[in-house]
Amino acid sequence: MTQRPVVIGVDSSTQSTKAAVVDAEHGTLLALGRAPHTVSGVGGARESDPEQWWSALARAVADGLRQAAVPPAAVTGIAVAGQQHGLVTLDTAGRPLRPALLWNDTRSAPQATALTDALGGPKAWLARTGSVPVASMTAAKWQWLRETEPAVAARAAAVRLPHDFLTERLGGTAVTDPGDASGTCWYDTGRAAYDPELLTLLGLDPDLLPAVAPTAATRVGTLTRAAADTLGLPAGVAVAAGTGDNMAAAVGLGLGAGGLLDHPVLSLGTSGTVFAATRTRPASPGLAGFAAADGGYLPLGCTLNCTLAVDRVATLLGLDREAAEPGDGLVLLPYLDGERTPDLPHATGLLTGLTHATTPGALLGAAYEGAVFTVLRALDDVLAACGLDPADPAVRDRPLRIVGGGARGRAWTDTVRRLSGRPLVRPAATELVALGAAALAAAAATGADPVALASEWGTGEGEVLPPVPRDTATWDRIAGVLDRAEPLLTD
Repeated sequence: MTQRPVVIGVDSSTQSTKAAVVDAEHGTLLALGRAPHTVSGVGGARESDPEQWWSALARAVADGLRQAAVPPAAVTGIAVAGQQHGLVTLDTAGRPLRPALLWNDTRSAPQATALTDALGGPKAWLARTGSVPVASMTAAKWQWLRETEPAVAARAAAVRLPHDFLTERLGGTAVTDPGDASGTCWYDTGRAAYDPELLTLLGLDPDLLPAVAPTAATRVGTLTRAAADTLGLPAGVAVAAGTGDNMAAAVGLGLGAGGLLDHPVLSLGTSGTVFAATRTRPASPGLAGFAAADGGYLPLGCTLNCTLAVDRVATLLGLDREAAEPGDGLVLLPYLDGERTPDLPHATGLLTGLTHATTPGALLGAAYEGAVFTVLRALDDVLAACGLDPADPAVRDRPLRIVGGGARGRAWTDTVRRLSGRPLVRPAATELVALGAAALAAAAATGADPVALASEWGTGEGEVLPPVPRDTATWDRIAGVLDRAEPLLTD
């Protein structure tokens, strides 16, 4: 019996690595291998050793192949989708000089502000990169490293994003893709190339950076002998350029030129994000104007505080995360790690409206409402960046795809429905980043369009939840508190 070809899609996230072993023809998820990561840091610091990502990738692939019970010779392609924005600095031997600065490390907020001013303000950055520097962006982290650890920056022989680092370990080629590169703030999304003036501003030698492949599905090589031995795979397995996690999730949902355009997605995970694939180049100060994995664009709004922040509130209250009730006049902005959208890197949580009648369930419900409000407020900006009128009834009725760990929770889903008033589509597939990476791997092996392939696989299909009346009173109450409190939150 001939073994059907399989591909491996790797989701290297903040907390863990997942390796999806997928039937390349039908998109069936055969197994999901896992291995954890460690994140360190206090205050605004968030760091990880990139070597553990590589070790975790190897363990996750081995775990996935064991569960799937498929021979290594059946694997035809592999692709990595990684957490965005992280700064990896390497020595001449390709070894990390220090732990990587992760996307949610907020220490570089002053550098982000200084960089914005140095180029002439937000509009100048939007015209070039589609995004304005904030603490999460790689450019701000590089500038922080130059100012805080100049000896390390001077020794850097290579500068990589997390997925670049892993792709290079797999295929031996220093390469990135337009999607992940667009999250650095040194990549011009209009010209689809690194911006020489920005690199000069950052004191960053372009020779330290990887080449940019045309798309995330571009075949950039095959597994090196060393990587093949580490993973227990044949050396001829195709390696795709890969991309960032948000771009891969869009591929997994079938969003892009080969599938759905201008359809919004809400992802509820460690961070909360709202995004859509479009042909319109975004340039909004409240959004990240990313490129998409397939050569289009992916305007995205991102919040730092989502499921982890609300779970922390539940723990403090001694409640199960599903024990939430409507906020009942409370407003809780759960900005426990600072915030990215709105740009409040030094913010802490804010609570108002407590009375003797306040219940623990209402307090937890207010945390859900604050987190959901914060990410939904970026939705209209995303739709406008796609060239749509958010007030158009046809646009307002467009289903909102809800994904991520929070999408499986009743309290999260109920709160999103109540505050958005939109119909929701909840895809049956839960590992959309890994499945999107698998589509990139299959495309690299066969030359197919990855978005069209994921659409054929049906990984974005799922349950449709009808709309409920929008809770405008709660929305307006949270908006009023945030608008009044924003000066306080910037201190």
